[in-house]
Amino acid sequence: MTARTPTRPPLLDSVLDKLGSEIVSGQLAPGQTFTLHDICKRFTISRTVARETMRALEHLHLVSSSRRIGLTVQAPSEWEVFDSNVIRWRLECPTERTGQLASLTSLREAVEPVAARSMAQSGSPAERARLRELAATLRRLGHEGRGATAEFLEADIEFHTLMLVASRNEMFAALSPTVAAVLAGRTDLGLQPEYPNDEAMDMHEALADAILHGDPAEAERQARALVTEVGTALALREGA
Repeated sequence: MTARTPTRPPLLDSVLDKLGSEIVSGQLAPGQTFTLHDICKRFTISRTVARETMRALEHLHLVSSSRRIGLTVQAPSEWEVFDSNVIRWRLECPTERTGQLASLTSLREAVEPVAARSMAQSGSPAERARLRELAATLRRLGHEGRGATAEFLEADIEFHTLMLVASRNEMFAALSPTVAAVLAGRTDLGLQPEYPNDEAMDMHEALADAILHGDPAEAERQARALVTEVGTALALREGA
């Protein structure tokens, strides 16, 4: 499982990545303008690809377009901040990364404890059992020094996605790609240790046990402790 936005033609993807990164980093500042012709000339691409790039940037609210001016870079307050590409670009930008990590951690602190409580009440036996299996998988991979691998990331994303989905709250479930994006970004940026903190693994298992046994209050407490610990660990690694 990945946190990337669905497949696009490789050329479009690369041009969009470049322009999106430049807007998020401030290299293309709010209010700055450019045209389809500028995109075509700069990247040596067809007008069709340039137009698709424009539409993708508009969809993310990174630019607005008009016939008279062309494309105008929008302020951060206008961006589609929950989109996985915007999250990824912000995490990849040194000046945006710390703030993006803080924002996403705060979001998780607000949502995941409530989702854990709800899953303990509403999750099916199969879902609860699967969550416990995933916690054990994370423990095993962590002890094997594989905390920074794709396998660990896949299990971690499934763990947190399952909790959001099994909360039976469609708005929490809709945040799954956002949580997946930050988990993937953490690994891509080298912020995920090969040997994860034992305390974090303990918390994953304690959280899964609380949900498995239908203890809403304990599930909420463990989820809150887990997200707080993850946020603290990320801040320490980012500042190292």
